[in-house]
Amino acid sequence: MRIRIVDAFTDRPFAGNPAGVLLLDTFPEDDWLQNVAREVNHAETAFAHRLPNGGEADWALRWFTPATEVALCGHATLATAHVLHTTGAHRGPVRFSTLGGVLSAVPHEDGSITLDFPTAPLTRAEIPGGLSESLGAEPLTAFDTGPDVGDLLVELADEKTVLGLAPDHRALGRHSARGIIATARAEDPARGYDFVSRCFFPNVGIDEDPVTGSAHTALAPYWSERLGRPDLVGLQASARSGRIRTALRGDRTRLTGRAVTVIEGELLG
Repeated sequence: MRIRIVDAFTDRPFAGNPAGVLLLDTFPEDDWLQNVAREVNHAETAFAHRLPNGGEADWALRWFTPATEVALCGHATLATAHVLHTTGAHRGPVRFSTLGGVLSAVPHEDGSITLDFPTAPLTRAEIPGGLSESLGAEPLTAFDTGPDVGDLLVELADEKTVLGLAPDHRALGRHSARGIIATARAEDPARGYDFVSRCFFPNVGIDEDPVTGSAHTALAPYWSERLGRPDLVGLQASARSGRIRTALRGDRTRLTGRAVTVIEGELLG
């Protein structure tokens, strides 16, 4: 069967967030899916198969990290939609049935794709004891992002602080279900982005995720309220880096980005 590695939330190879993508006839046993994800060893590997016509979704979609299945993933959804459209496996908007509900992806003529995801509910939280030491910086505020995302979102003093983080990944795992989203306002919006972030998910086997779509369902409402605009651009400032256009629409958040297929081959296992 064909397997593809797609860099998501970027328009060039070797940037953004890589995801494995496999289009299947049906889902095999979970152990096989997990073993493939462990072999691919990227933040997520996506598995999809076509559903019968007439239902609420067109394709079933699941995501696995090297360690576990996850309930919501933006970059691997973008990567899957990219593969469907570039291979001709699906034309036009596509609806995915997932553990996170029905998610849609709409391709545009310029090559970008817009995902429609549920907006994460934000609840102010106490800053956990020891988080500053684990993260390597003092948070200004902390918000729980709800069970579907499962992160603690913390705002730091400035962009420079976010970029300079060198956290203790093992210690960070004590402070949330999945991990930590660290963010700050952009130092200079003229550079083309409104806020920066970095995401650390040690509890699902990902020390630092390069570009995280699901985190932006929390970052979008957080920064839209503070900046007074529903449409923003976020820079996830990992070593690979990537940008996501966010559009807050009440209980839904639209995430727009591009993707590039960098490897295509045959899975023999």
